[in-house]
Amino acid sequence: MSNRLEGQVAWISGGASGIGEATVRLFAREGAAVVIADVTDGQSIAAEINSHGGNAIYTACDVSDNNSVAESINAAIERFGGLNIVINCAGVVHVGLLHEYSEADWDTLMGVNVKGIFFSLKHAFPHLSANERSYMVNVGSISSHIGQRLTPAYTTSKGAVLSLTQSIALDYAAAGLRCNCVCPGITDTPMLRHHLNTTPDPEETLRQRVRRVPINRAIQPNEVARTILYLSCEDSAAVNGTSLVIDGGYLAAAEWDTADD
Repeated sequence: MSNRLEGQVAWISGGASGIGEATVRLFAREGAAVVIADVTDGQSIAAEINSHGGNAIYTACDVSDNNSVAESINAAIERFGGLNIVINCAGVVHVGLLHEYSEADWDTLMGVNVKGIFFSLKHAFPHLSANERSYMVNVGSISSHIGQRLTPAYTTSKGAVLSLTQSIALDYAAAGLRCNCVCPGITDTPMLRHHLNTTPDPEETLRQRVRRVPINRAIQPNEVARTILYLSCEDSAAVNGTSLVIDGGYLAAAEWDTADD
């Protein structure tokens, strides 16, 4: 590893699984002190990182709750003395037709996927602004750019993530904060598996979906994490307010069907 994040402190929501966990592990290897903020217990991940000479803590955090986010970020400051990087990975999905949603279904998804970013900026900015340079990366989706079947609230929320990223980038650039968005395609995470498990044959559903990906496979969480790393250091010094799509070519063609082996 290149220790690109040596001396940096990173708060990572959704850090106990999927893309968030991959980002936590990569950032720790790159020298950052990491805060795993998640409703899922991340104690074992933090302990593993610390046992290998890293520096990590876990804080129980519901990103849809203002006080929970404030307490998590305060814990980061108390432990590490500052904050340089905020990564918003926490996300949920709800599968169904829009008219079948309850108000609670809609509000829960929007609370995690969108309001959590608002809360993270609100409570992290006073600490981020103490640095000459700081970074925020939000995890969107290919759904930030296109619609998908049976996930209307999720698609709406990911469109909002992209727009909110652009607004943050404009409003806070003068304070040294760069804000960008990554937009993964079909990524092999617990959330994808949850979605697939709503179908009669999850593995066949995955095979059918991957046939629409020119590289003919699902994206791996560590591949997204490496792009998040790029946006969280000065390797991307002039990149601000953009979205980087990590989808194996999914959005590059209007039609695609990978040939069988």
